[in-house]
Amino acid sequence: MTDTASGNSGKIAFRVAIVAILVIALVIGIRLFTRKEIDIRAAKAGYGDLLSDLSTNGKVEPIQNFQAHAGEAGSVQAVYVRAGQQVGAGTLLLRMSTAAAEARVETARSAIAQARAAQFDVGNGGSTDERIGITGDLERARLQVAQSQKDLSALQALQAKGAASLSEVASAQSRLSSAQSSLDSLQKRSTGRYSPLDKQRASAQLADSQASLAAAQQSLSQSVVRAPFSGTVYSLPVKAYDFVGSGEELVQVADLTKMQVRAYFDEPEIGRLKLNDKVVIKWDAKPGLSWHGHIVRTPTTVITYGTRNVGECLIAVDDATGDLLPNTNVNVSVTTQSIYHVLSLPREALRTQGSESYVFLVQNNQLVKRVVKIGSVNLMAVQIVSGINPNDLVALASTSSSIDLSEGLRVRVVQQ
Repeated sequence: MTDTASGNSGKIAFRVAIVAILVIALVIGIRLFTRKEIDIRAAKAGYGDLLSDLSTNGKVEPIQNFQAHAGEAGSVQAVYVRAGQQVGAGTLLLRMSTAAAEARVETARSAIAQARAAQFDVGNGGSTDERIGITGDLERARLQVAQSQKDLSALQALQAKGAASLSEVASAQSRLSSAQSSLDSLQKRSTGRYSPLDKQRASAQLADSQASLAAAQQSLSQSVVRAPFSGTVYSLPVKAYDFVGSGEELVQVADLTKMQVRAYFDEPEIGRLKLNDKVVIKWDAKPGLSWHGHIVRTPTTVITYGTRNVGECLIAVDDATGDLLPNTNVNVSVTTQSIYHVLSLPREALRTQGSESYVFLVQNNQLVKRVVKIGSVNLMAVQIVSGINPNDLVALASTSSSIDLSEGLRVRVVQQ
């Protein structure tokens, strides 16, 4: 009896297990056949160009620029051009009041004349009047020496005859010595009146006067402002009769067909920049236009620009025609990498797990996982080296943010 009851219990348990398995299988089958398809976005793999860009801001500046500033405080006498006017090389732009500068030129010329006269006098032993005076003094001194010598000789002859005393002869000798001393002194004054230091002082005075004249002439020449090259008057902050201080800007001229952009790239991006990288330039004031250029100087150091640590880069504008104005703030985009005609997908399609990269192919309305090998990547797309074929349909994402894609999921492509 006991063995029979145990056998019946085992059979019942076995039957229950079989029924449970059948129920589970039935439920799974029903769900598989009745499950709703998930709406997704998808894209086809295709060939295209893969470009990597860096974007930042910068400021436009002329490559060739002329700035005129007031050399000294004064008034603007006349303005001959207007802002925006095209001018040729040598065109008269404006004129400052020249009265003060002309007066300084004349004063400096007068000082030079006086310094040259002083230098001539020093080199020739004095002025003409002084030389005439000392020549007369020398002649009189020579006559005095000759007369004293004659008197001494006569007294010495009389002394030899006993007709003159020793004291008379001694007195005559004293007069001769005094006359000779006066002559020697005058001769020394006529030949060595001025010392080498006096000559150096006279030369220095002349040099100072000449320097003053050069400065005055330069100031006078700056009173008349001409364009040094052909270009456009793009800044003219003054008008006739304005009073300006020393150093204030008067006018700026530039060739607006030769422009450059000084752009600022964040420190981590500097290493990606290379000479001759292509650049696209956009200005918010003209949203429908863009300009093109290339890098002519990569950053050489890192500087502080506002709150950023940046490298300064110079970009030559290749197609400037005068519509890109100096000192404007622009946006620049540098192409740091260009790969042409490669198989690619939107970056959104790529998924990673560890070191493995994969995508979900859409086959018969079902997702199939496919491992891929990737190449270059930019913000929008990824290069596919192997793993899928051109025109393969690849899932991007579900239209519902609450559903994650997985292998085997039944899907319906609603956006491609």
